[in-house]
Amino acid sequence: MANEYMLFIRNRINHLDHLSAEQNQEFLKACRDYIDQLMKEGKLKAAQPLVKSGKMVSRSESGWTNGPYNESNEVIVGYYHVLANTEEEAVDIARRNPEFEYTRTARIEVRPVKTKEQSTDFQYPNKNQ
Repeated sequence: MANEYMLFIRNRINHLDHLSAEQNQEFLKACRDYIDQLMKEGKLKAAQPLVKSGKMVSRSESGWTNGPYNESNEVIVGYYHVLANTEEEAVDIARRNPEFEYTRTARIEVRPVKTKEQSTDFQYPNKNQ
């Protein structure tokens, strides 16, 4: 049975600004092709780009803060929720991401998804179950 992994794509806010309109379309097509290939392989659960602005919500003893989302130049620009037999396979899937072909500032965080609490046997909700 395959394990679930989240691939968080991190990049600079302006990571695609250097691309011409034609190159940007090529990048988007490469992303579609990557998604299509993962779907054919049965490896993709979900994938979405993220808007590069938002809010960071936090709480301290003095109350809630809805501060600026981005305090650095790097943001999570999207994610892929994939299925892989091993973490190494998930890393290989991440390495194929077109983000690396079009920018030099991309980083992809590969994180296993916890689907169940071992200590309580609580199964986290999943609409595909």
